[in-house]
Amino acid sequence: MNTEQNKPQRPEAPDIREVGAPIDGKPQVSDRRLYFQIHVFKKCFDQSRIVKIIDEGSLQAVLYDDLNHPTGNGVLLIAEDPAVLMAESRTLLVKAQGSLKLSYRPEMTMTGRTYSSGREPNLEEWLLNRPLQNVLNPEFPWAIWYPLRRKPEFYRLEYRERGRILGEHALLGRSYAAGGYASDIRLACFGLDTKDNEFVIGLVGPDLHPLSRLIQDMRQTEQTTKYIESLGPFFVGKVRKQFARG
Repeated sequence: MNTEQNKPQRPEAPDIREVGAPIDGKPQVSDRRLYFQIHVFKKCFDQSRIVKIIDEGSLQAVLYDDLNHPTGNGVLLIAEDPAVLMAESRTLLVKAQGSLKLSYRPEMTMTGRTYSSGREPNLEEWLLNRPLQNVLNPEFPWAIWYPLRRKPEFYRLEYRERGRILGEHALLGRSYAAGGYASDIRLACFGLDTKDNEFVIGLVGPDLHPLSRLIQDMRQTEQTTKYIESLGPFFVGKVRKQFARG
């Protein structure tokens, strides 16, 4: 009796690196990504003090005025290391709720990470540079951020069918980008979101109307009409200050 054959085989560890399109036959791989986190407050009556708190930090960040709350603000923090992101966000929350007496809105918190689809021609540009360029672009003062979750049946579709459905959605987004109306930041939040959302989407641009119109047009795609379980809540903000480090 061959005992070696009867031993249960140890499963191979999955490759969890980000993968881009091959270059000269070799796939692009990376273990780097950015984490984004949005915190939303209300009852902010002194904007200069929250600017000072963020300025004292070390992370790339954006401070937004909240369109839907006249005393509201949103703070976007960005880091490669989630531990660093968590430490700085906790410092921000303690100072904001302590010295500034701001009212925190935890239901609006969004956390996500950049990710690849396997088709990116420049993987590092997609994971690290492009998202930062979009959120820190001084010509893009308007932003809409929201989470979403797909229906389980989407993940039962064949890979090619999923690609076709997502392609329709992506083509619409690219058409808005080509016109200079909007750029996007796409983040995965599987297991990171308290409400089990799967993605966080950021739309940024020079004017608010095209961002709203893009979301309206996306409601007509097959992905949204058939396979989206939930969208929102939506945070709509206008940049008060961008904090580009380095």
